[in-house]
Amino acid sequence: MSGKVVVTGATGNVGTSVVRLLSEDPDVESVLGLARRMPDWSPAKTDWATVDLSSEQAQLAGLLAGADAVVHLAWAFQPTHDPAATWRTNVLGSMRLFEAVAAAGVPVLVHASSVGAYSPGPKDHAVDESWPTHGWPDAAYCREKAYLERALDTFEREHPEVRVVRMRPAFLFKRESASEQRRIFGGRFLPGQLARPELLPFLPDVPGLRVQALHTDDAAEAYRLAVHTDVRGPFNLAADPPVDARLLGELLDARPVRLPRSAARSAIAAAWGLHLLPASPHLFDAVLRLPLMDCTRARVDLGWSPQHEATDVLKEFLDGFRTGAGAETAPLHGRKVG
Repeated sequence: MSGKVVVTGATGNVGTSVVRLLSEDPDVESVLGLARRMPDWSPAKTDWATVDLSSEQAQLAGLLAGADAVVHLAWAFQPTHDPAATWRTNVLGSMRLFEAVAAAGVPVLVHASSVGAYSPGPKDHAVDESWPTHGWPDAAYCREKAYLERALDTFEREHPEVRVVRMRPAFLFKRESASEQRRIFGGRFLPGQLARPELLPFLPDVPGLRVQALHTDDAAEAYRLAVHTDVRGPFNLAADPPVDARLLGELLDARPVRLPRSAARSAIAAAWGLHLLPASPHLFDAVLRLPLMDCTRARVDLGWSPQHEATDVLKEFLDGFRTGAGAETAPLHGRKVG
């Protein structure tokens, strides 16, 4: 039985799914969602509080008082041209939260790490949680995720009384996150209708572009199980099959055309340099080097398995992308462009 569960980043892609599952869980008495902006959404057993993790004045320990578990999901992807800003929120803010967990005597911390924390790895076979987590140092997202892995190493040594779980999910999608992810990675004015088959006669096939995907609700179920299950350490989370240009071509009815890495990167770098594309070329470099993950530990120790195949996840997301799908929170606000 978990009485009070606190969720940071509770209004985002993962947070909304985690809050919903916890609010429906009879073994959870109450949920406190923390976010920078108050949502127009009131799930059962859930209260809200506004907090900015980047602020040194945030009174985190008071918000965590009496909590039986903290699920830490808060993350800032932008501004990609100002890595110091994301560092203040993602790294310094997370470390302040870890300290608050210890100060408030919270017994469980479930932290959102990522496949992005992993060092470059293979694309032809999957690796388990023992693969090094040094990230790709040129990409702020990976650098920050990897740094927090080291911060948690220290935290666990200093606070063995706290059960720490690190989730390392693949790329997470759901229909309601489509508008948010379009804004984060493609820009506010990228029309979702570009994903229509008749507008994509071919699809760039870049060497190394083979990754894993997962439905956000499936990831949220793993977080819920981690709150209740006496486990520690890292868990890989992903669905089959791996996503590459061939699979995307089938979904979009587009023909994959081989494109050299250098040409693709140059185009992304030019658009990013002109502030036309939020996603940086450094993140593109990292994606090409991410390993495929083996999820055996999550299946065995958590009793978790994804309910959605990666193909279905992408179909749902693409439908939301075309239609401007969203939800009743500021990060997930839906908007159709074009």
